[in-house]
Amino acid sequence: MATVTELLIYPIKSCAGIAVPEAEFHVSGLVADGVHDREWMLVTHDGQFLTQREYPRMALVHPRIDGDAVDVTAPGMPPLRLSLAHDSAARGVTVQIWDHSVEAADCGDAAAAWFADAIGGACRLVRFPPGAQRPTSTKWTGGLPAETRFADGYPILVIGQASLDDLNAKLQAAGRAPLPMNRFRPNLVVDGIEAFEEDYVESFALDGLVLRPVKPCARCPIPAIDQATGIPGPDPLDILQAYRANPRMEGAVCMGMNCIVTAGAGLSLKVGQQLDTAVAF
Repeated sequence: MATVTELLIYPIKSCAGIAVPEAEFHVSGLVADGVHDREWMLVTHDGQFLTQREYPRMALVHPRIDGDAVDVTAPGMPPLRLSLAHDSAARGVTVQIWDHSVEAADCGDAAAAWFADAIGGACRLVRFPPGAQRPTSTKWTGGLPAETRFADGYPILVIGQASLDDLNAKLQAAGRAPLPMNRFRPNLVVDGIEAFEEDYVESFALDGLVLRPVKPCARCPIPAIDQATGIPGPDPLDILQAYRANPRMEGAVCMGMNCIVTAGAGLSLKVGQQLDTAVAF
């Protein structure tokens, strides 16, 4: 059994997350209080997606759900309020996430100016349109269809607490400080399984909801960025490289598993609930 210890959504891609006590698991990712995971995203003026890789200060942009809006704060900035109501007059744009071209709605000049000041670079804020679909690659799903919004590739990222504990033990043995889970930006954190056992779980399930891990999560330099300060520091990938280089991923360093919902879309999980795990070693 695996116990749900954290549920997190990231309303704005690569900005701070929100820990929630309960979330709905949709085919396209988590939803809490009407807000979808990675529903908004920052892009360049020509539509290329932006992350903390380019602007570490995105870690300091904090969204908060407040009724029918998301309030966004950043150091030295007045709050910005993003309505949950979709603007039917918003300008449609095509944006790029890796090799995916995605249709989006531009959120206007005022939001663009606010975020440009907050992160220290020119950008636009875009939103995933209602009714739109972004299919994920079926290469890793065994042909099963899935969707996501502005996530890199798949809708849900699961990490076991024991996996982080294992890494932190190795960091401390090397004389380095342990890292919090927020460096790895999961949606679902589970306890009660062995370190990196999530790599081998065929499914996490509860009351009709079934999550299937499909692809190891290749890590980029973002785990080196302190999410409390937005300042890059020592990169844990040098430690992970010694034992987490995955031959299935052409040697990429991996931690966590990308998952899809294969049954029970729309059902919810709460922190503290226990999930049945089917494991194939």
